[in-house]
Amino acid sequence: MTDFKALLRALTEGGVEFILIGGAAAAVHGSARLTRDVDVVYRRTRDNIAHLATTLMPYQPYLRGAPPGLPFRWDAPTIERGLNFTLTTQLGDLDVLGEIVGGGGYEALLPASSLIRAFGVECRCLNLDRLIEVKRAAGRPKDLEALAELEAIREERSRP
Repeated sequence: MTDFKALLRALTEGGVEFILIGGAAAAVHGSARLTRDVDVVYRRTRDNIAHLATTLMPYQPYLRGAPPGLPFRWDAPTIERGLNFTLTTQLGDLDVLGEIVGGGGYEALLPASSLIRAFGVECRCLNLDRLIEVKRAAGRPKDLEALAELEAIREERSRP
């Protein structure tokens, strides 16, 4: 079971610059759909990568779905050589993404984000309009299924 509050608190208190996206962001905007992981886009600067590596290290991050015992080292050089990581940790499942389809990286998404309180933690979250755009661009069945609800939430918010 993923502890959303603990994951977001760890990232925030670790000084990691990130934007909440995916199902957890949808939940913040009012979605009733269940999500099992936390998805974030992280800033790909040397300092932020170091913060990300150090912050998650105590929670034993490992590649989700990888066979047990597969050599994997979670550190700054690994993150620098990679881009997107789907992890399992002691706090639950976490996707740390350097870029997303239809959205780009942290800098591209930053103008479409704002500081919010999610699961009791203050962090940046992708706004509803941009979340709808990136879910549509991703085109996965689960993203397309979520679109109707997210668009209904947007429509409801736009009513006087």
